[in-house]
Amino acid sequence: MYCSACATPVTAGLSYCNRCGMNLKTNGEGKQTASIVAFLTAITLIGIAGMGIMFGGTLTLTTQAHLKEELVGFFMLFTFLIIAITEVLLVRQLSRLTAAPQAKAIDTSQPLAMPSELRPAQPRVLS
Repeated sequence: MYCSACATPVTAGLSYCNRCGMNLKTNGEGKQTASIVAFLTAITLIGIAGMGIMFGGTLTLTTQAHLKEELVGFFMLFTFLIIAITEVLLVRQLSRLTAAPQAKAIDTSQPLAMPSELRPAQPRVLS
């Protein structure tokens, strides 16, 4: 088995790579995928239901309530603003959720130095 970040051979059963510290377990991916699907479903359903309420309400207000066009236009504008704000907030949360794992990306273009490679061993002086 090899580390996906630095391609170092790792022994089976390890949680983290000994060389770069990359998390080798993939348990968190299932939760994140479920959250992304939930957000996308909510965004779609709120958009469709909101448009249905907006157009259905407009039709009902003009045909059955016989309201003036200005009031119906205000209803449409107000409904559209509520739907748009809700959609923007959901998309913002979704982008935060998908951007979180990318913040931990490790630059693997240069090999990492081991602690013994950082500075040469200093001779000990007995006093």
